[in-house]
Amino acid sequence: MTRSLPRPRPQAGALKRLCVYFSRLSAGRAALWCYLIWYLTMSAFYFEPAPRLWLTSIGVSAIVGLAFLLSVHSRGGARQDRWQIFRLFLIPFCVSSFSALVKDRGFFLVFSPRLDEDALALGLCLAFLVLAGLARQTDAA
Repeated sequence: MTRSLPRPRPQAGALKRLCVYFSRLSAGRAALWCYLIWYLTMSAFYFEPAPRLWLTSIGVSAIVGLAFLLSVHSRGGARQDRWQIFRLFLIPFCVSSFSALVKDRGFFLVFSPRLDEDALALGLCLAFLVLAGLARQTDAA
């Protein structure tokens, strides 16, 4: 009877690439990740299943994202990668849907009127930054 060696799990390679990505995050990209964490946290608390809200946000995203894309390409700069293009459309989607979700709910700027919701979002952002910092230290070692 022959024994075969265990095959490496594909998830291990993906996890390694993710750790390397987070270890090399610039401050600007870390801030974008924190924005996304804040958006997702608040969206979870104030989610509305209304299709009109989400379709409007997709429409705003398409119009503004295309304008961003045209402004970036018209400057003759280097070609953007797919993730950068994705962000050009994601950010207007998040802004418009966030605005619609929190309308008339007592928010001050992007802060919830409930301290526990703000604390959770802030805690998740800090946890992310700590994990990214740990990944950076591990990668440097």
